[in-house]
Amino acid sequence: MKVAIVGASGAVGQEFLRLLAERNFPMDDLVLFGSERSAGSKYTFQGKEYEVKLLQHNDDFRDIDIAFVSAGGGTSKEFAETITKYGAVMIDNSSAFRMDEDVPLVVPECNPEDALNRPRGIIANPNCTTIMMVVVLQPLEKLSHIKRIRVSSYQSASGAGAAAMAELQQQYSELLNNQPVTVKKFPHQLAYNVIPQIDVFTDNGYTKEEMKMFNETRKIMHTDARCSATCVRVSSLRSHSESVWIETEEPISIEAAREAIANAPGCTLKDDPANLVYPMPLETAGLDDIYVGRIRKDLADDCGLTLWLSGDQIRKGAALNAVQIAEYLIKVGNVK
Repeated sequence: MKVAIVGASGAVGQEFLRLLAERNFPMDDLVLFGSERSAGSKYTFQGKEYEVKLLQHNDDFRDIDIAFVSAGGGTSKEFAETITKYGAVMIDNSSAFRMDEDVPLVVPECNPEDALNRPRGIIANPNCTTIMMVVVLQPLEKLSHIKRIRVSSYQSASGAGAAAMAELQQQYSELLNNQPVTVKKFPHQLAYNVIPQIDVFTDNGYTKEEMKMFNETRKIMHTDARCSATCVRVSSLRSHSESVWIETEEPISIEAAREAIANAPGCTLKDDPANLVYPMPLETAGLDDIYVGRIRKDLADDCGLTLWLSGDQIRKGAALNAVQIAEYLIKVGNVK
């Protein structure tokens, strides 16, 4: 098994390295790729030093079995054919192919079998907020079909990458020292603030991030559920949270919902509000599961439930989901 990481120097690329080591991923060799800026950088993996190669249109992927790609949509589109030409499975973390009919969009807790049908050799990793939400909604869908979803996300700086995380820390330092605030990675100052915009606005008044939650949820869960989202950038450093309202065909009791989530893969129930126990990004950063709490009946809908969730955007929201896809393919013997 020979594995490649494209975009190895980025936040998600670095998380790939950590996860592959932590999970003792079954591979014999590793190749790192990057841009001209990162080519030549060196990283240690399991005691061995690897140098980042320049990503080029050549035969470097001839012997690659699985390529984890996290270098932006433009790079994914440009190099997809080069990466998959000799049979490598490209697990892509960008939005480039997510809604293409001939590219599966996969969350292993929900639709792992979709990964087996990949005519272009590409499997798309969904948007981070969508991944986190569907992992939690899947066990509830089994209790009663979810008709409508309303969600407000509270997304940390990590969702905009390593440079954005650094900028948030820089902003706090500048404010504390009465210096001009640097604003480059966000549309406004994020420190001591929340910004009700993630990605650009579309013609219907929703942002692209919000429309991803509508479209991707339907594709992953094979559902007709409609999702209305408001995505907000908050000043936490790492780990996203979401407040979710669902309407189901039949009422689901709080007890049944808690039991389903507690037993679901990828979920951890943390729901004891009487003792101030509920998930928070400060505590879920660096963890694999999506943590769920504040499960309660929706006062505005007899068939409604409301819940709160939090999870690490860089792990389950990006790198971990991709690694789990690869682990599934290996388990069922579906790699070249």
